[in-house]
Amino acid sequence: MPPFLMPAKRPPPSAAQRLARRAWNALHVDSAEARALAERAIEGARRTADVAAEGWGRLALGFHLLYYATAAEAGAELQRAQACFDSVNDRAGHLIAGAGMARSLWRQGRVQEALDLVLSLRDRGVHVLKHEQLGVLLNAVAGCYSAQGNSAQAFAYMFEALRNAGPRSGRGFDTVLHCNLAHELLQIGDYEHALMHVAQGMARGGALKNARLQSVLWINRVIGLTELGRAAEAMPDVHALLALPADATGRGRMAAHFETLAIASIRAGDLELGSQLVDRSWALGDALLPEERLERYTATALLALAQGRQADALAALLPAEPAAAHDLTDGLSIRMRAQFFAVLSEAHEACGDAPRALAALRQCQRLYRQQTQKASLARYQAAALQTELLRLQHRLDENDAHRRSLERARAELAAANEALQAKVTEVESLQQALVQQATRDPLTGLFNRRHLNDALPTLFALAQRDAHTMALAIIDLDHFKLVNDRHGHAAGDRLLAAFGDMLAAQCRRSDVACRYGGEEFCLLMPRTEAADASRKVQALLRRWRTQSFDLGGTRLQGLSFSAGVADTSLAGDSPHALLKAADDLLLAAKREGRNRVGVATTAA
Repeated sequence: MPPFLMPAKRPPPSAAQRLARRAWNALHVDSAEARALAERAIEGARRTADVAAEGWGRLALGFHLLYYATAAEAGAELQRAQACFDSVNDRAGHLIAGAGMARSLWRQGRVQEALDLVLSLRDRGVHVLKHEQLGVLLNAVAGCYSAQGNSAQAFAYMFEALRNAGPRSGRGFDTVLHCNLAHELLQIGDYEHALMHVAQGMARGGALKNARLQSVLWINRVIGLTELGRAAEAMPDVHALLALPADATGRGRMAAHFETLAIASIRAGDLELGSQLVDRSWALGDALLPEERLERYTATALLALAQGRQADALAALLPAEPAAAHDLTDGLSIRMRAQFFAVLSEAHEACGDAPRALAALRQCQRLYRQQTQKASLARYQAAALQTELLRLQHRLDENDAHRRSLERARAELAAANEALQAKVTEVESLQQALVQQATRDPLTGLFNRRHLNDALPTLFALAQRDAHTMALAIIDLDHFKLVNDRHGHAAGDRLLAAFGDMLAAQCRRSDVACRYGGEEFCLLMPRTEAADASRKVQALLRRWRTQSFDLGGTRLQGLSFSAGVADTSLAGDSPHALLKAADDLLLAAKREGRNRVGVATTAA
């Protein structure tokens, strides 16, 4: 080829440019080294008027500030970087700086503005950027969608970013993506899968010198373990996080997550540390995002419940209930709202307000269903987005290497779909378990008083409508307090469980057996008159008298109970009147010496 037709050779990079590129490549591998290199590159570039080197030095410094400083500081540095890139027509630098500026915007709460900015860069980025640089842009899109609560779109972009910034070409950025995927999986309730991504991030992050990234992985693991009921396992991570300095050698000036750590500590039984962390959270004032403020209310109430201060728990939660209940409240994830209502239900129950406890529990169940729907939608959105981005890349590269990368991406998506489908099944099982917990007494396995309050009016109304008689019996185990006083509460629990088993075994399918409270039980018998019900309860009394219990060398036998039986033909004014009639007969039986069944024989 004649010399005049040969392409001009690019000049070798300057010393400042080499320093700036090293700073960018070290950003996630060694954060302290990356900052030092970036500052040296900027200084050298300004001495030599090397605008391209200054741009990449400021880009690396701007992204470092995103992790360790305020969003405003980072945004200002990235704007200076973009001005440098624009002056030398560096398209790749311009796009990456724009992605960083979008992250700065959504961290300041300007989520829609951030999303509009980064989406305007996306198509050009797919053409221009490669490997971890494209991953940075796609991850910024994912972060904006995540901040909006759009987990489906966030997943799609994160998986695509991970495909472009794998371990070989990611320079540590793949660890960031594993961390972000774990966060998003936590939001839709897929805690086991989230912990898998945390483990992958930890495995890759062990070779990195990036305390900030390590701290976020720890936070995600604390959340996952706590949500799975394994808060005690999270305590080493809690202490490790608290030991990190709040500067560029540790977690940086980012969210301290004292609320998250407090909830884990309280759930693990360390109330002293939980109390300290709640106090540290309140000491931050109002400089928190909406989700962090809601979690602070939750942690405060959870601590109060653990300390037996039920009224204080409700006082901490009720001001935040309207915002938590509203599906369109900005900045509140479903996971955090579900956690809030779970604790609110505990607080109402501890205060003895069963209807409000059930209402809060139903809100929690509704949010779990929304989580399930988000998980399902995420599968389809991920597939749709991957198709769109691959179509853009297909214009540039249709060779075999591209097809192989497509197959790898599809395999990753299939694995994600399988895991998400498994989570759907798990959440449905959890919902069924929550229904059981709301209506069953855990000691006896019988229905609880809450269920009785729901079932009695319905069965009473059916009996009135169909002109059938329904009987109701209240049973009180005689001298039960003496058993607890002499043999301990464990022995008392054993008797209650045994009586519950016996009662359940003798019931018809139409009967409703409930633990009424303490040592009292209630039995609803549809289509049964008081006389027949009395014979059934007498048979139960005879069977109970024959029971014998070995209590560590002491044999307990000759047990008895007192009961009162009434039916709707004798006390048919209202469910309350029927219940009172049976209770009055029970009291009469106890006054007459116990060990007997009182039955209504005349109209009440």
